[in-house]
Amino acid sequence: MRRTVALVVAVLAIIAFALRNAPQMAKRTGGAASTLSATTPTPATPDPYQPLREHMVTFDIEDRGVVDPAVRESMRTVPRHEFVLPEYLDQAYADHPLPIGYGQTISQPYIVAAMTELLRLKPGDKVLEIGLGSGYQAAVLAELTDQVYSVEIVEELYKRATETLQRLGYSRIKTKQADGYYGWEEHAPYDAIIVTCAPDHIPQPLINQLKDGGRLVIPVGPQGSFQTLWLIEKQGDQTTSRSIMGVVFVPLTGDHQ
Repeated sequence: MRRTVALVVAVLAIIAFALRNAPQMAKRTGGAASTLSATTPTPATPDPYQPLREHMVTFDIEDRGVVDPAVRESMRTVPRHEFVLPEYLDQAYADHPLPIGYGQTISQPYIVAAMTELLRLKPGDKVLEIGLGSGYQAAVLAELTDQVYSVEIVEELYKRATETLQRLGYSRIKTKQADGYYGWEEHAPYDAIIVTCAPDHIPQPLINQLKDGGRLVIPVGPQGSFQTLWLIEKQGDQTTSRSIMGVVFVPLTGDHQ
């Protein structure tokens, strides 16, 4: 009986010691129990479109010769499904253009990547896009540099794309509703200019707004037919031109014609 009483007393003493010293013990051990629940990250909601982007980059972009890892990563990052119309959501990562309304399209992913790679953008470069459209190409550019300017002639597309870019956090992209033939002289000169619609000749204002050493990527050709994608590089007062591939783009519209 005395042995039992002694055991109970010992157990009560241990419990009392633990209760008295719990704050100090927790402090020394970092409060493991409470800290675990506070620091364990909540699992992020899986992006159901991420596998489609991975497939797009691997098979439609990398396998077709786009080698710049920064460009591939930008294509892997930007959520293309956010830039397409709801009725085409199931085709958001298919390798072909899609209508975005007003006679315009969002370009196929491979063409977006190939044209972006030709610009050879570095962080800090200033780039001008002619043809904001859906805003997708501008977002891809913004993953490579924080100085992106884009011009769109169609007011409704300009408003929609600007709102989409703001919603997705691309707030540093500067957009303007204007005739892209004349560029955006206020922010010139540019390290690179990309044109996502096809004029029937090279607009001289765009050449003028390039920096010395700057690059212009532009499709040129007649409306409703195949055009040629050109890389034009400026050296002083001279330019050199290189034919890249045959393409089909919507025409560059405006009062310049």
